[in-house]
Amino acid sequence: MGILSWILLGLIVGLLAKWIMPGRDPGGVIVTMLLGIAGALVGGAIASFIGLGNVTGINIGSIIIAVLGAILILALYRRFSASRG
Repeated sequence: MGILSWILLGLIVGLLAKWIMPGRDPGGVIVTMLLGIAGALVGGAIASFIGLGNVTGINIGSIIIAVLGAILILALYRRFSASRG
């Protein structure tokens, strides 16, 4: 996947993750895209480790894997930022 595909996938995934887990998180579109890209990386790594496949492009399977990774990252972020404050 090229950089533009990662950015597009990150935007889609970040928006889906924020829609599934709404909250008062800081950041705008850039943070949402970074969350989505990180989710794609984490979700792809976990999925390929357990044998489910990986993020190969902008398709339904990749989006589902990436959204699950982004939700995991968002949940961890909220957990650790809540314990600090």
